Amino acid sequence: MKAADCVVCGGSGRSLHSLNAAMSQVALSQLGWRNKVVITPDDPGFPGKNMYDAAADLQRRYKKILLLMNSGSGYSDDPLAMAQDLARYIDEKKVSKFTMGLMTSGQESPLAQIVRQHGHVVHIKGRGKSKPSFEYSETGMMGDVFELGTLQLLCMMIEAIFRNLEVKDVFKLCREEFDIIGSIIDTNVKSETYTQLVDLLEKRTDVFIGGKGTANEIAKMTGIRLFHIKSFLGDNVYVTRGVNTPRPRAGDLEILMSFTGETKPINIWCDVMKKFNGKVLAITGNKDSRLARKSDFNIILNENVMKGTPRRFYTRAAYVLSPLPVKLAERLGQRGLKLPEYIISWYHSVIQ
Repeated sequence: MKAADCVVCGGSGRSLHSLNAAMSQVALSQLGWRNKVVITPDDPGFPGKNMYDAAADLQRRYKKILLLMNSGSGYSDDPLAMAQDLARYIDEKKVSKFTMGLMTSGQESPLAQIVRQHGHVVHIKGRGKSKPSFEYSETGMMGDVFELGTLQLLCMMIEAIFRNLEVKDVFKLCREEFDIIGSIIDTNVKSETYTQLVDLLEKRTDVFIGGKGTANEIAKMTGIRLFHIKSFLGDNVYVTRGVNTPRPRAGDLEILMSFTGETKPINIWCDVMKKFNGKVLAITGNKDSRLARKSDFNIILNENVMKGTPRRFYTRAAYVLSPLPVKLAERLGQRGLKLPEYIISWYHSVIQ
């Protein structure tokens, strides 16, 4: 990652959003990364309809290209196709500018086998397979352990590279940050704000989640998991200003993320929701920001960071939001509607 001047991100679902959220910190940083480009196949400027077609153009533009993928199982179609296409190009053209990297729990998966031939595989232990359970609070829900773990590891790798630290320091940063995140989660999950959010979510409400840049990737991660629970109530979860996003209704909930709390589009979204008598949860790094002042609920994630450098705010936001669907599922269980995880897992496999 440090040597590459171009990083192509690959994955699907929450794993892709986790990867994009971390790597966007490279793309958005104004210091130290001026010669590093981060792209995905979904970008309008991606030079090809697939990785094989794009490889020739990428080879002309850049000296070292890394195809970086995130896949819990190692069987997801999109990253597997990207790896297969690039492997075919490398074998046919005999080029040395490309390398591959993979974060996965499936060490023996087809994707891991391809990547090992052309790069490196990092094994991330997920929760593993377990019997159907209602104890979401003990184990997390489905892919949470893997996806949040890879987000954290990638962000700490990026910070270590930015600060010119050694590889061993990545794990030190992770340990230090996990202590902070644990404290943040404990404080917020037990708060009155969190209780009121769950009260609202168990009602017939649609949910809108939004942010700009990195925050938008965190919004998508959260939205996918929350939809798995809300859908059983006949409700929907939308990414704010998405292609299928309807107008809100009175009583709907919008979750907005902005480190400064001053981002103009985010504040406009808040105003629109309030106009329709909806409720707004603001997650910001500034309790005195415009967004925080006019929202109904607030989660403040303080962080002292120089402008243009990697931020931990977004990773912390992902972690503090992750218990929401868990707490909602538990609340529904208390009401008599128990949703064993194998049902949610089946639903997850159908829509993704």
